[in-house]
Amino acid sequence: MIPLRIASTLAISCLVFFEAPTAGAQTRGVLELFSSQGCSSCPAADKLLAELVKDPSLVPMTLAVDYWDYLGWKDTLALKGHGNRQRAYAKARGDREVYTPQIVVNGVAHVLGSDKAAIERAVEHTRRQPHALELPVQIAVSDDKLTVSMPAKDGTDPGEVWLCPITKSVPVQIGRGENRGHTLTYTNVVRRWIKLGEWHGKAQTLSLPIKEFQNGEIDSVAVVVQSGVAAAPKLMLGVAHVSLR
Repeated sequence: MIPLRIASTLAISCLVFFEAPTAGAQTRGVLELFSSQGCSSCPAADKLLAELVKDPSLVPMTLAVDYWDYLGWKDTLALKGHGNRQRAYAKARGDREVYTPQIVVNGVAHVLGSDKAAIERAVEHTRRQPHALELPVQIAVSDDKLTVSMPAKDGTDPGEVWLCPITKSVPVQIGRGENRGHTLTYTNVVRRWIKLGEWHGKAQTLSLPIKEFQNGEIDSVAVVVQSGVAAAPKLMLGVAHVSLR
């Protein structure tokens, strides 16, 4: 599957208060792995992502895509929007590099998802860009409500604020296609993208009832503040990730 170039491209009652650590200097990278259950090259990247989760300075996420479904197995975790997001990244970069397994690092660089050394180089390179992950983002969960706070920060591009409900680990038995007969485990699987609002450099607090995104499968959430827009995503300005269980 390397590469595919595409021309077009909680009904939980939470009485305990959780607060995510400040992103800022602590978080080095947001890693978005575009993967597919129908991709024979993806299991190595899926396994590596499970290892990268252990690094507290990284926020790795699996974004399952559906464009390999025609090979005989429908990806059970895929969202149509993930393929759109991957193509939007390629358009924003000015290339046609849309493939699996692909990791997009901090919104601006892409590497092979199974290449640990390349991922680390991309993390270090992108962190040197002005304003990369400089915005401290705080998540609080209390009284059945999720609250996201961002401070004022001058001289930074505006960004969109997105909530990603996540399932930390999902084992899947593959019945057909290139990975048939295997049980594969997917890590930090993004189940939805919910736009909370926009950040324009001023201190801001945004809230959402947990019941709006909790379906019993969600056990953590990530919030990213990203420059650009959904159709042309750019640099990650800030991120926070917190467990709900």
